[in-house]
Amino acid sequence: MTRPRVYVTRRIPQEGLDMIAQVADIEVWPEELPPPYALLLEKARDADGLLTLLTDRIDASLMDAAPKLRVVSNCAVGFDNIDIAEATKRGIMVGNTSEVLTETTADFAFALLMAAARHVTEADAFTRKGKWKTWGSQLFLGQDIHHATLGIIGLGRIGAEMAKRAKGFNMRVLYYDTHRRTDEEEKELGVEYADLKTLLCNCDFVSLHTPLLPQTHHMIGAAEFALMKSTAVLVNTSRGPVVDEKSLYKALKSRRIFAAGIDVTETEPISPDDPLLTLDNIVITPHIASASINTRRNMAIITAQNLIAGLRGEVPSNCVNPEALRSKNE
Repeated sequence: MTRPRVYVTRRIPQEGLDMIAQVADIEVWPEELPPPYALLLEKARDADGLLTLLTDRIDASLMDAAPKLRVVSNCAVGFDNIDIAEATKRGIMVGNTSEVLTETTADFAFALLMAAARHVTEADAFTRKGKWKTWGSQLFLGQDIHHATLGIIGLGRIGAEMAKRAKGFNMRVLYYDTHRRTDEEEKELGVEYADLKTLLCNCDFVSLHTPLLPQTHHMIGAAEFALMKSTAVLVNTSRGPVVDEKSLYKALKSRRIFAAGIDVTETEPISPDDPLLTLDNIVITPHIASASINTRRNMAIITAQNLIAGLRGEVPSNCVNPEALRSKNE
């Protein structure tokens, strides 16, 4: 019996690859950077399944070129790199790794918040360069986190975990979301609902946890920065295009806001010539919010499970378009 063929666009932890190899013939792109779109298109032509990362564009053109494709398993929570409507129309199931990285990402978001507020990376570089000559009362003055007000935009799973971590610092937490939580949920999480303008005007820290949708593209731009406190810190671990980076640069350069900590950028990887990298009041990391050993291992296993289920004609446990199976059977 012919085994299904699977193309893997980046190496993932071995446990996941071993699971797939038991049921399919696999080819793994060996490089650190993603495969070029033209090569991905070529590899997809004979593939029954694709294991992708969020930097891989899976659009209608690629699906048109891949008549055997049954499942795309994204090793990420987000799936804005995949045209879900087109996949569903063609009966191609799409899986993701929801929930597994929730707490790890919230940990990292809070780490960015603290690092940006207290000049951690700037002070580290200062020390390594031999500039620390004596203790000074005005050296690297930052913003207090304890008893400050945190604004969370997008109170999904990760946003809710962020709110829980804020409790340990006795922070007041405001949140904005298109779907307001119940009174009971707000009480349990210790959060207060606010419209976006009120949140931006009153918060010392603003942390973004919203998906990238047409309505959230450049959700934070010049008008929003103008509302924020001059002492405010912006944190983004959601998606880069949620923030207008030109406006972010201007807000940081002019000290309109105090600092930012971002794990995602509009273009990834960020260009070495990007003006954001010239600023001393921003912490930028290379999209590593879920990068703990245990979480990445679990992501690989779930991604493999999703892929295998799709190859077998089953709905993956973490399927974003279960109606695709119905489309395929009609």
